[in-house]
Amino acid sequence: MSEGPSSSPSARQAQLLALAGEMRPELHRYCARLMGSVIDGEDVVQDTFARAFVALDEVPNVPPLRAWLFRIAHNRALDLLRSGSIRAAEPIEAAREVADPESPDPVEALMRREAVETAVSRFVELPTVQRSVVILKDVLDQSLEEIADMLDLTVNAVKAHLSRGRARLKVINAQAPAQLAPQPPSPAVARYVALFNRRDWDGLRGMLADDVRLIQSSYPLRAGAANVGMFFGVYSRSEPVRVAPAWLDGREVIAVYEDPQAAKPSYMMWLEWRDGQIGFIRDYKYVRYVIDDAELVLAPDAPPPDEPGGQDNSGRIDPGI
Repeated sequence: MSEGPSSSPSARQAQLLALAGEMRPELHRYCARLMGSVIDGEDVVQDTFARAFVALDEVPNVPPLRAWLFRIAHNRALDLLRSGSIRAAEPIEAAREVADPESPDPVEALMRREAVETAVSRFVELPTVQRSVVILKDVLDQSLEEIADMLDLTVNAVKAHLSRGRARLKVINAQAPAQLAPQPPSPAVARYVALFNRRDWDGLRGMLADDVRLIQSSYPLRAGAANVGMFFGVYSRSEPVRVAPAWLDGREVIAVYEDPQAAKPSYMMWLEWRDGQIGFIRDYKYVRYVIDDAELVLAPDAPPPDEPGGQDNSGRIDPGI
């Protein structure tokens, strides 16, 4: 994609729109691991594109969009992480060199596989620079030079952080706690699921707070019970789907199955509650990549509709299925 200093803001916005669909899943893989949550990662992705569209009107000479978007996402994620807790930087002087990326060997391949198979939530146990480098190199397969440019590091510093991050990630995975036992759903979520599966749309609308809000990816925000209530009208006119209560990184979510024979949900919803009413709905129907890395755990007595496959005795749904 050609991008030059003479491009008009409208032309650059068109380029950004064309790139958005292609890049969103990859940006999410990065942001989810950086944040330690697929939900928080998607919030960063959405914020990244919103900020990028605004910046296109203000920046006369935009660099190549792909690298620019990763930098925006990286900086936004770090801002959010710093607002919660600051992790100490790791010294890099004692780190050993990594294998030559142009001549991968079995050990190199195993280290990359370790990162790819690590649960999203465990990455937050790495210092932020190590975390970024390991994700960019081992999960997204970016070059050492690309990573150095994005993180404003030397290539040797990237190699050092990568070596230390890989070693630490191996220890983190070896010490990972056992999977927690699935928890029963809360009464509010259990009622929501029951009404949804009965297709009782009026009953669901009755659960909405007057100032409820709904967000669906890049679609405009809906606000107010009357406006958000139309959300259920879409489901009333579509092929029946089934939902089940589940847990994701300590948050109660709703697993959505469009195919009753599927082992894995098609996507999910996340509801926020206030005084027993729904205050916020996040529907991930149009950003299904969010569920790809999600470590969903079905609530007890809530197997996938018509098909219990795809989960072990704990109720965990394997994201790799």
